[in-house]
Amino acid sequence: MAGHSKWSNIKHKKAKEDAKRGQIFTKVGRQIMVAVKEGGPDPESNLRLRLAIDNARAVNMPNDNIERAIARGIGGQDGAAFSEVYYEGYGPNGVAIMLYTLTDNRNRTAGEVRHRFSKHGGNLGETGCVSWMFERKGLLVVERSEVDEDEVMLLALEAGADDVEVEGDVIEIITDPSSFTEVKDNLEEQGLKFLGAEISFIPQNTVAIPAEAEENIEKLIDLLEELDEVQDVYSNYEVEE
Repeated sequence: MAGHSKWSNIKHKKAKEDAKRGQIFTKVGRQIMVAVKEGGPDPESNLRLRLAIDNARAVNMPNDNIERAIARGIGGQDGAAFSEVYYEGYGPNGVAIMLYTLTDNRNRTAGEVRHRFSKHGGNLGETGCVSWMFERKGLLVVERSEVDEDEVMLLALEAGADDVEVEGDVIEIITDPSSFTEVKDNLEEQGLKFLGAEISFIPQNTVAIPAEAEENIEKLIDLLEELDEVQDVYSNYEVEE
């Protein structure tokens, strides 16, 4: 069972979302504000904003919240101070972990991230220490129980996807970032609905860990995700069969 995919266990992911819904709204609102500041308030011409709004709707964020976040981005309030920062390090068992953050205080965030790594047997590293292990890719996620796997694979490859993988409860469609929008739009026209659609970091190789080590790594990832600044956590572990 692969463990690096944050989508692979849908029940676990949904339970985490329900428990932290307010915090998720804060994070998605931050994504929207930064996207507007970077590319303007029109989702038709701003892919990043379009994806952020899709994320907001996927977690049932109210339209009023979405509109307020867009307005803040236009006005430069709040969103103007956020910087995109990646933090990299190693968790237990040599698992590579990379964080994507939107922060208004790099030193504070680095301190919080370092503390959480140390608490669970990991360590925060220098920039570039693990990023070389990951490849930037488009990622479209479909719930397995809702579709025919063979049909999804055929549709995805015909639409121009690079690869299709089964990960636990989901099917992951992987694309080149440059063709992500085209593949996504094509598959939506074919009737596919996505649990997630994002430009992500996919590990080029995974680290096999024993099943008993997974809980500690997941605790570390959960602790990192609790930070408002942390938007995404990428890892490269795979649980041994």
